[in-house]
Amino acid sequence: MSKKTKDTIIQVASKLFSRYGFYKTSMDEVAKVARKAKGSLYYHFVNKEGLFKEVVARELEFVKSELTKILSITNLPATQLMKIFLRKRMELLANSFNYHEILKADLHEHFSFLDDIRVDFAKWEKEQFKFIILKGIDEGLIDKNLNYDVAIDVFILILKSSEIQFFVQNRYDEFAPHFDELIEIVIRGIKA
Repeated sequence: MSKKTKDTIIQVASKLFSRYGFYKTSMDEVAKVARKAKGSLYYHFVNKEGLFKEVVARELEFVKSELTKILSITNLPATQLMKIFLRKRMELLANSFNYHEILKADLHEHFSFLDDIRVDFAKWEKEQFKFIILKGIDEGLIDKNLNYDVAIDVFILILKSSEIQFFVQNRYDEFAPHFDELIEIVIRGIKA
């Protein structure tokens, strides 16, 4: 079976999962909308969990790709880079509807089949924050005595705890106009 078939299945599944959720989307429905035989789905994916995992993985890879572009802007001071990075992160995740499914599931149960994707994304984010903080220390903008491992953990804690409010409770549009103020509070805590 071709990569094109697999990509079609993933695109259709992504739309269906984001519209109806993990539980209300069936493999039969994905096959029907994709105009593929059900066997095509099972050729590429062992089960619905495997398909959803691929959908979420691709969604987060897109987020990482877009955020990496921001980190390649070398002429910005670290504090400005942090603001742009955090703002863009929230914007991208606001449009990552399958990621929202994970957050919803975490309130009621746990999609353990996605644990490796979560861990990978968390590690990746920590590395990006470390890059920005070390850049800020080099520039003299961030306190050189800062325990950046703790600061990164606090950033992640703040971000993860806000995701429920922003995405699951659909309050992103309400809070989005205040992101700069929220980000400034966080940055103020690490400035030199």
